[in-house]
Amino acid sequence: MSGQEIQPRQTGLQDYDGVLSGELGSAVTGLLALTPAGDTIAAFNPETLFIPASNMKLITTGLALDVLGSGYVYETSIGYSGTIREGTLHGDLYISGGGDPTLASDDSIAVLLPELFGQWTEFVKDAGITAIDGHVIGDGRYFGTDMPEEQTWQWDDCGTYYGAGISGLNFFGNVQSFDVKPGENPGDAVSIKESFPVCPWMEYRFMCTTGEEGTGDRLYYYTSDLGPYGEMRGTFAAGRPGKTLDCSNKFPAYTCAAYFCEWLENAGIECKGGPADTGYFMPEDGLCSREDITPAGKTVSPELARIAFETNHESNNLYAEILYHTIGKEVCGSGDFAPSLKAVQECLKGMGLDPAEVCIQDGSGLSRHNLLSPSFICSFLSAMEGRPEFGAFLRTLPSPGSEGTMKSVMPGYDRSITSRIRLKSGSMSGVKCFSGYIFPEGGGEPAVFSIMINNSLLSQYRMQRITDRLLYLLACGYGAQ
Repeated sequence: MSGQEIQPRQTGLQDYDGVLSGELGSAVTGLLALTPAGDTIAAFNPETLFIPASNMKLITTGLALDVLGSGYVYETSIGYSGTIREGTLHGDLYISGGGDPTLASDDSIAVLLPELFGQWTEFVKDAGITAIDGHVIGDGRYFGTDMPEEQTWQWDDCGTYYGAGISGLNFFGNVQSFDVKPGENPGDAVSIKESFPVCPWMEYRFMCTTGEEGTGDRLYYYTSDLGPYGEMRGTFAAGRPGKTLDCSNKFPAYTCAAYFCEWLENAGIECKGGPADTGYFMPEDGLCSREDITPAGKTVSPELARIAFETNHESNNLYAEILYHTIGKEVCGSGDFAPSLKAVQECLKGMGLDPAEVCIQDGSGLSRHNLLSPSFICSFLSAMEGRPEFGAFLRTLPSPGSEGTMKSVMPGYDRSITSRIRLKSGSMSGVKCFSGYIFPEGGGEPAVFSIMINNSLLSQYRMQRITDRLLYLLACGYGAQ
């Protein structure tokens, strides 16, 4: 379809059935599209439960905007325990995270690291601190005490950048990057070097070799917050150019403390105790409760509307998980998994939806235990239209062909079609989903829709071309002149 535009035409229900029961074969498929009045445009297994993948982010971002408001911000505080005498802090300096997922990240909406650390350094100086007798502590206790990852995430996902897990004090997207390069011949060792952040406290074991040409990148990184150990396994094909491999950093709070400690040393503020955190690298003399920390200053994140925009446009799992756990923190007083789920369920009930009809396991959709139906998603999307933050929610949803996850969706289709669609994608092995809104030509109320494919043996590319056709048919079936 590249290079030509496909023009709209009228469609019938047989068109959808033909696509869904044709090339998809034995895959489980579902489709529902409803007019603003609730009339059916198309329906195919609408009540069947499916793994939604990142379509789960529709629920998470919508609820976060509805519960927290588009202007909500995350705060990161600099404070200290102990006393200051003649410029020396006899105690510990705390970086108390408030859940900001953008902190020190390379996202365009984040404050650059030098500017951020510069602000924190001014807070330290303004407090009269010229030396620190204790530690610089990365405080990640904000959400609770659970492990950073949801327990049903797959083990090989937890070492990736998209399976990093959360912390009350996040740093650089909780990612650690490695520069990898194959050897000259199959069987040779793969060259692996830390890129950023450099974490000298980690012990690494690289059990990976150069693979046969054409076998691609089959490297997997395994790590856990139970200890500072990382292991990379698999193969990296001979003849491939080197690349930067983004993996999970399970100690973001400690990493933040270590880098800020070094920054302060370079600014002439000695940190005698070095870095520490509130988890594995806890200081030997214990921690001060968050309530007893003396504040020195705070920085704030971008507003939630902007974070939610990035969450859906880039399908950012960390951002989605932070939003999910923030709902738990604000509604139930804890951001651990159980209270966060309870909060989400209560919020859905408040919108007139029954959470007992589905299974929600996390906020990002990374868990294969999430189960949603096209009917439930359409009901949620319809309910969002009546909420005060609907405009902000709609702006988080891109159109086919736009930058981010939509760049390869519906290539070659007429812009008059694609510009009327606002949607979220969701994909993982064997899964392809799209849900969102379709507006009529000339404006007006949108239709809601959800396309869900599970258990497919087709490649992501072939599934994408099928869903492109379905999106086209839906847009033709609603509001085309």
